[in-house]
Amino acid sequence: MASTSILLPSGPACITSFKTKQQTTTKSQMQGVAIRCCSSSGLRVQDATASQCGKVCSINRRDVLGMAFGLSSILLFSFSSEAAGLPPEQKPRLCDDDCEKELENVPMVTTVSGLQYKDIKVGGGPSPPVGFQVAANYVAMVPSGQIFDSSLEKGQPYIFRVGSGQVIKGLDEGILSMRVGGKRRLYIPGSLAFPKGLNSAPGRPRVAAYSPVIFDVSLEYIPGLELEEE
Repeated sequence: MASTSILLPSGPACITSFKTKQQTTTKSQMQGVAIRCCSSSGLRVQDATASQCGKVCSINRRDVLGMAFGLSSILLFSFSSEAAGLPPEQKPRLCDDDCEKELENVPMVTTVSGLQYKDIKVGGGPSPPVGFQVAANYVAMVPSGQIFDSSLEKGQPYIFRVGSGQVIKGLDEGILSMRVGGKRRLYIPGSLAFPKGLNSAPGRPRVAAYSPVIFDVSLEYIPGLELEEE
């Protein structure tokens, strides 16, 4: 089957196949349709399969400009689609692909409050006493896995007083039973998450009020506790 050809002269730009009211083109004729710049007064469209004796129809300058604008729009849309198809920027995570596979075999722990968690790594240091400051890295996600907050992107651990209501209830409870050096995934139910929700931001999803969230947390250190132990 012959393919449609596009003849591009050095003059005005030309567009490929079309159909006008003045001429009805049969299927056999459409196989070779092309636009050819014939004169300075306008363009003529000739069926390439009809050779020199084919039917010819004329179009005015307005039609040509309209078709040229249509082609440029298509090209621009193609370029923007390719740009939109680029893979999203990879954000730093506490649990990589290998970690995710290993996590499938880790047993789930469920507490009385409804909090669930899996230990990615059990730490060897002390657990934080209630009211002590802790330094922790975290990656917060909606259930689909989209990140809405992360200390890794800020470049430093988040320091807060654990068990004092400075963070959401699920995070407070989940860190209290960890040990320094440990890493854990928290599955926080809506009742222990954000009662007012969180608004969306560029590149970050919205968190609805009382919706479940997931936190990957690593307990880095407990400021002051190491000095007391020494």
